[in-house]
Amino acid sequence: MQETELKLELLQSGARSLLKKNPFGSPPIILQQTSIYFDTPGWDLSKRGLSLRIRQSGNERIQTVKAGDGVAAGSFTREEWERPVAGDTPILDDPQIRDLLADAGPKLAALFEVHVKRHRWNVSDQDATIEVALDLGKVVAADREAPLCEIEFEKKAGSPKALFALARKVDLITPTHVGVLSKAERGYHLLGTAPGAVKAASTPLTSEMSAATAFAHIAAACLKQFRLNETVLGWSRDAEALHQARVSLRRLRSLCSICKSLFHDSRFDHLREELKWLASEFGDARNIDVMIDRASSEALSSRLHNARDDAYAAVETSLSSVRARSLMIDATEWISIRDWRTDQSSDTLHGQSARDFASGVFDKFWKKVVKGGNSLIDADDETRHKLRIAAKKLRYAAEFFEPLYKSKAEAKRHRRFIEAMEDLQDQLGSLNDLATAPDMLAALWLSDVASAKDLYSAEDKSKLLKDAAEAHDALVNTRRFWR
Repeated sequence: MQETELKLELLQSGARSLLKKNPFGSPPIILQQTSIYFDTPGWDLSKRGLSLRIRQSGNERIQTVKAGDGVAAGSFTREEWERPVAGDTPILDDPQIRDLLADAGPKLAALFEVHVKRHRWNVSDQDATIEVALDLGKVVAADREAPLCEIEFEKKAGSPKALFALARKVDLITPTHVGVLSKAERGYHLLGTAPGAVKAASTPLTSEMSAATAFAHIAAACLKQFRLNETVLGWSRDAEALHQARVSLRRLRSLCSICKSLFHDSRFDHLREELKWLASEFGDARNIDVMIDRASSEALSSRLHNARDDAYAAVETSLSSVRARSLMIDATEWISIRDWRTDQSSDTLHGQSARDFASGVFDKFWKKVVKGGNSLIDADDETRHKLRIAAKKLRYAAEFFEPLYKSKAEAKRHRRFIEAMEDLQDQLGSLNDLATAPDMLAALWLSDVASAKDLYSAEDKSKLLKDAAEAHDALVNTRRFWR
């Protein structure tokens, strides 16, 4: 069968507040649960987007196999197969399960366990029936363990919109954050290295997908990247995690800009504005990190580090705000439910293949980049900034839709194209850092600090302009992979 659920993370103090106020209309059923997760030593199931567990609740044991796409953010729709079992050894006599797991059966072993105290409610909301499960416990893998505190809303009947309405109700009682890791993923993370900054990964796309479906998959992956890096920032002021969180928002904003012709929905413009606001909240902290790397004196470096503390504190305040939490719930709902695809005015675009749509996008931004780079050395900062934005959108689009260009020749041309794009973006990014440094230093009252002007010397700019012009020429002469 298929399950549709929304997952939120919260603090244990928040869970206690929720249990005290209990907005679900009845006392919870309380269950002690232990789940054992199985995989091969090489994690073959995980690599194929599968999980296999046996969960004991009281005297009952249920074996569950789940399949997912690995990019869901908050709202999960997954195929699952369940059956009762007598012990803690997987039973694979069902032909469908045996085929699904391929030849992994003989190599399966227990990898980690999840122990939770589950509070469960059944909630009715108009035509919807929702199972609510608040889990407090821990994930245990070998000699390592991590706390677990999350609440899941699983749709049993009715519209999935009811899940999000209930999530907003809970967030009014205690702060929550959209969850992007399943319990299985938490276990695998615990078995690996300590979590750090998460870079964007390729999103699985197929040639059969429509443009709208491809958008939804890519957008969900952007949200997941953001939330994973936001989680890292929750316990460490990691410069790379902050950078990647900001990158994920820029990618999502660029995706919305690239695909705006697909939507005639008032919520779309609102979400774009909110994403712009949240991305801007990272700007000062990221700019200071860049300047710290370039600072050539101890006095300037020390002052910048002090300013960095304030900038990161401001980011933390923004991320914990009602506005940011609401944005994540709103964006997750809009992307996952996809009722914008019912708009009759854009049926043709919605049905257009993702590859045909992508080719049109590439042509549009390619022309902007080619034209915008003319006389790059003599252009003003604003003109170069516009070129930088167009180049960024072209590169992101090339990364988003890369899985649609699978032939050997296309893959080779794509790799060369991305390398040329990266070179141009590096030069334009450095030029932008030079252009914004004076205003940033002035805002921080650091303009007169020794070596401050070294951050934006004319000599550096002259060299960067020459390198940028050469990078632009090289890109123009690179064969396009989509034609």
